[in-house]
Amino acid sequence: MKYFAALLIGAVFGLGIVLSGMADPSKVMNFFDLAGTWDPSLAFVMAGALLVTAPGYALLQRRRKKPVFDARFHIPARGRIDGRLIGGSLLFGIGWGIAGFCPGGSIPALGLGHREAYVFLVAMVAGMLIARRLLDMKVFTLAERPA
Repeated sequence: MKYFAALLIGAVFGLGIVLSGMADPSKVMNFFDLAGTWDPSLAFVMAGALLVTAPGYALLQRRRKKPVFDARFHIPARGRIDGRLIGGSLLFGIGWGIAGFCPGGSIPALGLGHREAYVFLVAMVAGMLIARRLLDMKVFTLAERPA
């Protein structure tokens, strides 16, 4: 049941990504092009997502002691803004601006025939493997290391 729920949630998320245009790299690039062909529609997509998600999280955390399919909620241990958070955010934003894909939008883009999404996914996985290797080498540490 846990995996069926994950599949269903992923399918709804992917459908939302496709319908909103966030799987189209040209639409995303136009969103970032403030001085040229700026397309503000993705700002409305993001704002709509926040309007649904924020109250949902607040309600969920008040009503439930643990998730349905896990022993506890996995909330980041760190609540402060630090260099790692800023650096990671910058890398994420630069990659999104260069490629026109974010991790969530790249998966549905594969099904839409965007060949660039394959290149993006390979580069993203390579970056994750490099980060994992740097963690193993203790170049930097995480409060809660991903599994």
